[in-house]
Amino acid sequence: MRIGIVGCGYVADFYLATMPNHPELELAGVVDRNVERARRFAEAHRTRNYGSLAALLDDPQVPLVVNLTNPRNHHGVSRECLEAGKHVYSEKPLATEWPLAVELVELAERKGLQIVSAPCTVLGEAAQTVWKAVREGRIGPVRLVYAELDDGMVHRENYQSWISETGTPWPFQDEFEVGCTLEHAGYYVTWLAAMFGPATAVTSFASCQIRDKAPGARLDPPDTPDFSCGCIRFASGVVARLTCSIIGPHDHALRLFGDKGVLTVPECWNFGSPVTLSRRTKWTFRAERHPTVARLVGLGPRRLPLVRRPSFRYKVAGANRIDYCRGIADLVESINDQRPCRLSARFSLHVNEIVLPLQDPKGMGSPRQLTTGFEPMAPMPWATD
Repeated sequence: MRIGIVGCGYVADFYLATMPNHPELELAGVVDRNVERARRFAEAHRTRNYGSLAALLDDPQVPLVVNLTNPRNHHGVSRECLEAGKHVYSEKPLATEWPLAVELVELAERKGLQIVSAPCTVLGEAAQTVWKAVREGRIGPVRLVYAELDDGMVHRENYQSWISETGTPWPFQDEFEVGCTLEHAGYYVTWLAAMFGPATAVTSFASCQIRDKAPGARLDPPDTPDFSCGCIRFASGVVARLTCSIIGPHDHALRLFGDKGVLTVPECWNFGSPVTLSRRTKWTFRAERHPTVARLVGLGPRRLPLVRRPSFRYKVAGANRIDYCRGIADLVESINDQRPCRLSARFSLHVNEIVLPLQDPKGMGSPRQLTTGFEPMAPMPWATD
């Protein structure tokens, strides 16, 4: 399927780096409101520069648009694409305001189109391995989940040197204004929703602890939370605690606590991240208090074999090992097969509904009841053996 990309910013190069893994995807061309950036990106990737969004949407040979714009532009661009009769794959979130996210999904459904949202890491090998272990009852009933998405003190790093392959700087001002929770919480919320179904309530705390993260830049708003901690209750009975920050030391760990064991993943931004299983017996309860001794006597965690991992080429030096185009490929397959995408519109909307109150400091400490749901997601075919 021929696809068009709107937005040639920092993340766009990551998508292009993994597109060769999916020969069913053909890049028809790109567009960006920054004329020079669009020209540079199109030349580097030897593709067409449409020059305007209208020109892209007028191309009848492009049924699917990938929206890689600034999060605050997701709604406007996606709406134009849907109104033009195009399917949409959007970077996260669908929208930064709840009514606008609902509007997009309802518009897509009225027009018989699909709109889905990144991230697609739930389709990766690490997530699928964890999910398979849960389905098989390897740790018994899951009671509790701890998820961490802390990135260290980003504002003290040399982020001005972070440049994409085609020369686009990391958009630090936008990242600080949008907030680390809206930017990152979806990486694990998608895993949890896929494994445990719809959530019923979110209780959160959020705060801006460092206001002067970008000296010389005028942030708008200046106090977007750089720390959040939320508890999510799922209809299945599972409770998850999710922490996001750009203050705490780098930690992307996920731990699932079941009656019979614990599943651990150290990194959601790596499709090949190791997955370990720790049994819970009368001996391992003691081992949890003395992990070094436990490893010496063979009671430490055991690494699970990842489900079959299709190899993929990643040519961006130092980048996270994420097959960014896997979600687009699944959407294309679903369109061709006339089935809902795994990251369906209603699934993406539900994730959006969970993430928004996690960052919203209003009404902190009071559970927010959720209103949406979705049909169960199917595992990837190669993760069901």
